[in-house]
Amino acid sequence: MYAIVRAGGRQYKVSPDTVISVDRLKEEVGAKIALTDVLLVANDDSVRIGTPIVPGATVNAEVIEQYRDKKIRGFTYKPTKRIRRRYGHRQQLTRLKVIDIKA
Repeated sequence: MYAIVRAGGRQYKVSPDTVISVDRLKEEVGAKIALTDVLLVANDDSVRIGTPIVPGATVNAEVIEQYRDKKIRGFTYKPTKRIRRRYGHRQQLTRLKVIDIKA
């Protein structure tokens, strides 16, 4: 059994005991959450596709950790004006472990 869920504007294919990283959620480590934006649920014999979400379907997950991704470094410049700019960014993420899928 698997499902496709939407979290933070991105879509993830999940099944029980899958670990995914999503954009930061305001939950504590160890908290149980329910992802309700389920776009598709598939069993061995049937597939339910939502328009846009499957009614009554939820994916239960547990927050494993809050962490920051690796640093992305950027550099822009304008050669004729001697303008140079360096910048960096570290995205804050939440790691989730899927417990079960309820359709």
